[in-house]
Amino acid sequence: MPEPTSNPVSGTVPTATDSAATTVEQADLAPYDAVLLLSFGGPERPEDVVPFLENVTRGRGIPRERLAEVGEHYFLFGGRSPINDQCRELLAALRTELDGRGIDLPVFWGNRNWDPYVGEVAREMEAAGHRRVLVLTTSAYPSYSSCRQYRENLYDAFADTAITVEKIRHYADHPGFVTASVDATVAAVDGLVAELGAGVRPRLVFVTHSIPTAMAETAGPPPKSPAGGYVDWHRLVASAVTRRVADVRAIADDHDVVYCSRSGPPTQPWLEPDVNDHLTALSAAGERAVVAVPIGFVSDHMEVIFDLDTEAAETARQLGLPFARAATAGTHPAFVTALVDLLVERAAVARGEQVEQPVVAGGTVGRYACLSGCCPNLRQPDRPALCQVAGAL
Repeated sequence: MPEPTSNPVSGTVPTATDSAATTVEQADLAPYDAVLLLSFGGPERPEDVVPFLENVTRGRGIPRERLAEVGEHYFLFGGRSPINDQCRELLAALRTELDGRGIDLPVFWGNRNWDPYVGEVAREMEAAGHRRVLVLTTSAYPSYSSCRQYRENLYDAFADTAITVEKIRHYADHPGFVTASVDATVAAVDGLVAELGAGVRPRLVFVTHSIPTAMAETAGPPPKSPAGGYVDWHRLVASAVTRRVADVRAIADDHDVVYCSRSGPPTQPWLEPDVNDHLTALSAAGERAVVAVPIGFVSDHMEVIFDLDTEAAETARQLGLPFARAATAGTHPAFVTALVDLLVERAAVARGEQVEQPVVAGGTVGRYACLSGCCPNLRQPDRPALCQVAGAL
């Protein structure tokens, strides 16, 4: 695969605060000739569940019996993950937004772990004559599992093609993503207040996928805290959402970032606290109501509909703790608009233009090309990945 002709590390382009920056107004994604929506994938039939989980965990030595146990989560919902349908909905929303701006580039969809597999989509794109593709992933934060692993899969898919692949920047701290979460949180707060009375001030509990602490601490480029960029970005987004919700609704003074979906062995440290443990602690401390805000997910993945809507909701019920779950970004208009803005921004950068790169207050502009030492693969340090430039942290 040829080297990208333009693959800058974010930070070399003026940001929105620089006087030289200009707003991108061109309704054009040149030099790209196609867009690829890259997602995680999920089973769509009961017989797909265990083979899908084998794809996800390949190389980790997890017994098939354990996979069957995890698969029970899917069987509660008919043996079907919601993620593929949500990708179809997002594709349709992106198509509508692109058409509204006069951008007629095709948008393809590929998955890492299930049909449509990104490797098959790569061959389809090459056969159709596409040679420079812009990738949008359904993962918004920096870490190995939420960024580099996607880029490793892109390498596997496109290494033997004539296609150059580039990506948009990390976008969790983009104002459009945050706005979608704010609106969803306000709606959830309103629902609890309507049920419990105006004197209730719900506590916001922000939830994301747990990862090993070793992965978290190596996530993201500097500047970052000892906890790592994955944790830092979630804390920033949680604070931004809380501030904006507090401007319009009465909520508790404190908020929390907690985790779900731990899957490692008991001897391996993962990010904590678990959402269920935290709900128990809040109830013991006298908290009167909780809104769970799944800021780590762009749509209602299995980790949302099982870990939160089923498991955490049941924990809250047993505790007698009023509980509501805010919606994910999904196809919220502000989120869809932001994603297309990010595509247009990346195209302008590829053309050598200076652009605004909006982030919420205190946010970091995500990278278009990650440093090779960023978010390392701790099991296979030498595994190649696309959309990166040489450099240690």
